[in-house]
Amino acid sequence: MKIKDIPQKLADIRREDRFRAVHDLRMITASRGVDRSGKEYIVFNSNDYLGMTHEKEVEEAARNAVIYGTGSGGARLTSGAVFELSDLEKEIARFKHKEDAVIFNTGYMTNLGVLYALAGPGDVIFSDELNHASIVDGCRISRAAGKVYFHSDMGALEKLLEETPCQGQRFIVTDGVFSMDGDVADLPGLVKLKEKYDAFLIVDDAHATGVIGNTGRGTAEYYHMEGIDLQVGTLSKSLGAEGGFAAADRTITDYLRNCSRPFIFSTSISAVTGATALAALKLLEENPEKYMGALRRNTKYMKEGLTKAGISFLPGDTSIIPIVMGREEAAMEYAARCKERGILLSAIRPPSVPKGTSRIRLTVTAAHTRAELDKALEVMIDEIQGTRPVSPT
Repeated sequence: MKIKDIPQKLADIRREDRFRAVHDLRMITASRGVDRSGKEYIVFNSNDYLGMTHEKEVEEAARNAVIYGTGSGGARLTSGAVFELSDLEKEIARFKHKEDAVIFNTGYMTNLGVLYALAGPGDVIFSDELNHASIVDGCRISRAAGKVYFHSDMGALEKLLEETPCQGQRFIVTDGVFSMDGDVADLPGLVKLKEKYDAFLIVDDAHATGVIGNTGRGTAEYYHMEGIDLQVGTLSKSLGAEGGFAAADRTITDYLRNCSRPFIFSTSISAVTGATALAALKLLEENPEKYMGALRRNTKYMKEGLTKAGISFLPGDTSIIPIVMGREEAAMEYAARCKERGILLSAIRPPSVPKGTSRIRLTVTAAHTRAELDKALEVMIDEIQGTRPVSPT
């Protein structure tokens, strides 16, 4: 595409109801935000699953750490590293039952950094078709051959593993919880195939950490099993901060520190961010029932309310509730009407989801009050006429 073609490309995007724009919002609690006009909203499009962004212990940790500066000043390998990041890596490794962990600047950059460093020419990456964009882009820049298998279809994956020649290393990479559908990867099936075909299994637990498993440890704990070679995660969802991590054997993490360009050449995140994530992780470890129990009760309450009203949604064991509308304009109009009445919902359209499956992506958090859930149900049920969701398939 030439630069002169951009106006027409934007016009096409607008015509197809796929144009996106930034709307400013300031969060005043973990579940409420205000726009620049002062209008207040109940927020159901946040990934702050446990409400950690406004926990007093987490805020206090940030205030205490700011005395060490608002930024880090440089890349960790050249300028040194704030203590909080090394402490956080040790705690993540312990939490994830791995030898070590490496902090990256974002969850997106973590997937790019891991796949760029570990995979290359002669290798083959087998990737679920609904994997996050960061995994897709990581596969592209790795220079390894890429094979995409039908979503959670272990038969299709095995067929690809059998038929695809590989001179180097086979990698299987998947989301743990798929962010647009809210379902959990088939870890038992994946582990069986990775062992049979000598593959290296990478699971992105961005939407699983703090959400599934008895104590929030994610996909492995959800299935009560091991077998994941490297776990990717984010600090920006259940841990209420910013950044990402990769947890694995120390040999792998040492290699990432030495060979992953996104790690080597990025100015590291600040002491404030590291302290924030560390405080949130410790709160989760100390009292998983307080946070995960609230999240699960709120999710159950919302799902029961939607079901009682006849509003269909995709099934799953997470707090992501996808309500498939079908047409892009239907999802956009519904979200706009709910916003007008003070409820913020995400209207998800292509290319984030396949054409014809545009949806409302409702995310419940542990911070939502019963009154906020009731208000959301009232508005959503009132506004559903004329945009009846399609039945999940």
